[in-house]
This record gives sequence, structure tokens and C-alpha cells, in this order.
Amino acid sequence: MEKYEKPFILHMLTTAKNLSPFDVNMAMDAGWVTAIPYINVEPSEVQGLVQDAIFSRSTKNLKRTGIFIGGRDTKQAMDMLKTAKRSMVPPFEVSVFADPSGAFTTAAGMVAAVENELVTKFNTSLEGKTILALGGTGPVGQVAAVIAAQAGAKVRIIGRQLEKAQSIADLCNNEFGDGQITIEAGADADKAEYIKTADVVFATGAAGIELLSAELIASAPMLKVAADVNAVPPAGIAGVDAFHNGTPIAGSTSGAVGIGALAIGNIKYQAQNLLLKSMINTDKPLYLHFEHAFSVARDSIKSKA
Repeated sequence: MEKYEKPFILHMLTTAKNLSPFDVNMAMDAGWVTAIPYINVEPSEVQGLVQDAIFSRSTKNLKRTGIFIGGRDTKQAMDMLKTAKRSMVPPFEVSVFADPSGAFTTAAGMVAAVENELVTKFNTSLEGKTILALGGTGPVGQVAAVIAAQAGAKVRIIGRQLEKAQSIADLCNNEFGDGQITIEAGADADKAEYIKTADVVFATGAAGIELLSAELIASAPMLKVAADVNAVPPAGIAGVDAFHNGTPIAGSTSGAVGIGALAIGNIKYQAQNLLLKSMINTDKPLYLHFEHAFSVARDSIKSKA
């Protein structure tokens, strides 16, 4: 009689009222046999859910168990990841992956794509570059700012309201950067001044809103790469469409290139897929977030070079 193999089960937690179908598809395609949704999860419930998951299987079969943390709030997701880790009782321990609204893998894909263009087109790196994160107060903008700052860039988060942009910059520096980075803030009304010294622009605002006009692009003498995560017309960056992948931006006086949403999305997809697979293949529990997403996004680009 054949020995029954326990199925690979991914417990998927979200604070939202729905779990993302994107994340469910990604999990199943990565090899998880079953993806179980837990919706409207309160952070205070994480410990109980984690311990129910770890104590219901033998240590051998815990390798076939994982936890995914979604939701919409980056700090909350990181806090839930930390709670999940604290809730483990070794050797009863499983891998956990946080990616709220896909923000961690999307931001990782965007920064890795920008870095690749800087290296291949301009023979330079993120180190010391001046970066504007337009519409940067949202989840993707926050995380992209942190990843770029950790790579040595000088990052400014731009928002409609300076006070909010400043509070988000403080959050990024203290909560995600452990006080080791210094992201600054700026108001959208002043971006015409900031663009004069910008090497890179991230456009991470709401869909269908132009954040960087053709006039501002033409007035940016140092601009090298502009990346836009918005796939819904109009483009977040004038002259950069969803299909652009290191494509020269029309009207740029500095020879800047653009990266569109589909090019970024492809790297995001690869990063999320690789991280979900790593949870299946590891012998040691992993606790995955934006730093790991950036690492695998970089590796994915290099493997295709």
C-alpha cells in the first residue's frame, strides 16, 4: 500500500474582506496544492492561527505547510510577520511570506528593473543616485523608497500633502529601515524643482493619473530612468507606456529610458513565484518580505542577461 503524502497547504491571511485572486493563482502555480483563505483577520488573531497550523502536523509534515500574509498595509503586514515568527515553537515552525497588495514584490521588481537599466545603459548603480518617488505615500512607493535607500540612493517621497509625505518618510526610516536610512519628503507642488537634480523617478500613484508631464521630463537634465507601475491610461509618466522596457523617452533631453508596468509586472511575477517555491523547497523555515523579494528580483534579471 502506497504511503499517503500530506498535501502542501498554504494558509493565506488577509486583513481585507477578500483574499487577492492574484495571490491565490500565484500560490497554486508555484506548487502549493491547497490555498486556504482567512479574511478580515485581526492582527491579534495571528498567534492563534499560526499555532493552530503548526501543532496540527508532525514536524516532518510541517515542511508541507506555509503561511502567506496579505492585506493592504505595509507596516501591519510586517508586524504580522514578526508576530508569526514569535508564535513559532521550534521544532514546530513553518515558513511565512508577507506581500501586502503585492507591494513588496512589485516594488522589488521596479527597483531591480531600474538598477538593471542604470547598469546596462549608464554604467552606474543606485549608489548615490537622487530618486523621486512620485505618489510615493502608498504601499509600493513606500517599499520602493526603502529598497532604493538601502541600496545607497538618496530618496525623496513626494505626496500631495507634505505632512503626509513626511509621516510616511519617517515610517519608512524607522519601521522598515531600522533607522539606518534617511528618506526625505517633498510636496507635489515642488516637483518641478526636485526634477532638476533627479537621476531616477518612480511613479507609484493611483492608476490613471499623470504624475510626471512631458514638460517636466524635458526639464530634467540628469534623468536616467523613469519607472511607472500604472498600466491604466493615462500613463503615470508621459511618454512611458506599459510595454516600455528600457525604451528611450521621447522628449528627454538627458537620454532617459522608461520602464512600464508590464515590464515591472513580469519581474514581480518571477519574484513572487520564486519566493513561494522557496517555501516549498526549504528545509529551514523562511520569513520572507521585501528585502528577499528584491534579492530574487535581482537574481531573476541577472539570470536572463
